[in-house]
Amino acid sequence: MGAAVQKSGRVSRRGRARTAPMSEINVTPFVDVMLVLLIIFMVAAPLLTVGVPLDLPKTQAQSLPSENEPPLTVNLDGEGRVYIQKTEVLPEELIVRLAAIQAERTSDKIYLRADRSLDYGRVMQVMGALSAGGFARVALVTDQADRGDR
Repeated sequence: MGAAVQKSGRVSRRGRARTAPMSEINVTPFVDVMLVLLIIFMVAAPLLTVGVPLDLPKTQAQSLPSENEPPLTVNLDGEGRVYIQKTEVLPEELIVRLAAIQAERTSDKIYLRADRSLDYGRVMQVMGALSAGGFARVALVTDQADRGDR
């Protein structure tokens, strides 16, 4: 796909022929840039999915099938703080916020991500708040266990 230089019939004073301007677009640099951008986005996209860093427990369970509505996630970090998606919520405001969110959603499914170092009672308190906020289907999120982690 090299560009050919076209010579016109004119000869300058020094005896060399002048070249006519080339009117073709060279797409090779454009394709190179697009391939580099594609690779960057392919590498960066999986890194954008996790919001709050947690140490999730490991299980052998398979992933749940996705739905039409984007999933709503409540996160509990290792210190017991509660987050709806990435926004921290005070424990006394949790039920009110969940009820407001549930009023706008069609699904009553919510995902709960809790750090493995938390007390079982703290996780159950949040699950009770999820139920009181109008979410009847609570899915607990875990990481896939390796064969040696059983």
